[in-house]
Amino acid sequence: MDEARAREILTAAGLSTARDEREPEPRLLALGENAVFAVGELVVKIGRDPELLPRAERELALAAWLAETDIPAVRAAEPKPRLVDGHPVTLWHRLPEAVRPAEPRDLAPLLRRIHALPEPTDFTLPPRELLGGVERWLRLAGDAIDPADAAFLRERRDAFAPAAAALTPHLPPGPLHGDALPRNVHVGPEGPVLVDLETFSSDLREHDLVVLALSRDRYGLDPAAYDAFTEAYGWDVRAWDGCAVLRGARETASCAWVAQHAPTNPKALAEFERRVASLREGDATVRWYPF
Repeated sequence: MDEARAREILTAAGLSTARDEREPEPRLLALGENAVFAVGELVVKIGRDPELLPRAERELALAAWLAETDIPAVRAAEPKPRLVDGHPVTLWHRLPEAVRPAEPRDLAPLLRRIHALPEPTDFTLPPRELLGGVERWLRLAGDAIDPADAAFLRERRDAFAPAAAALTPHLPPGPLHGDALPRNVHVGPEGPVLVDLETFSSDLREHDLVVLALSRDRYGLDPAAYDAFTEAYGWDVRAWDGCAVLRGARETASCAWVAQHAPTNPKALAEFERRVASLREGDATVRWYPF
């Protein structure tokens, strides 16, 4: 799904005009597994394919649960997703403008609060299927990527999945965010707010902490910013014996995630090939670039 197709779906949903003089046309905010648009006082998320409908339903249930538990997070504008031309569409209240960019230290207090939550009673959180999307992302990549690279990632997935399942956690398992990055935090006038709920799970809480450890090592996160995060959270996941396993699983998933964009974006293909080559060579120092 490219931007043009996403705008067609907006039109079919009756959301193609913002009715806002300051921003009369919907503005694309992000284009990944979802196309995300600012539409007046709303944010509209359009899923890439029908397979994402259950996740959209769960994300809306999560939003209601987090509101009940007073966790600062984005709030839904409609309680159920729409299905428009086969694409799940969810509506959210638009947050005030950010007062500054989010930093890793803004994420730590939110994670501490999430990691203190009990299981929800009205619905069940799934396990963190970190590698669960690999097959779908490789399928969406199709012939745009080398079949040998796809086979390599499937082999890595099949090796890391049982290793991750056998880990002994340091933290008590339970609700976690699943994609704990500063980009998923919005710092508004009242403080940091979570803006992406679709990967919420119930599993090893270490999943949330490995994300920034990998950002430090692969994506160029300032070590001082990482240290501020671990100090605010109260623990550094790199001291845990299982860190390398979760890191390897996340690298595999992150590589496959980029592959889905390769058919329409040459930059995505180049980044995918860089990532695969570094994994093949076992070079943990090769810089990856966010996409």
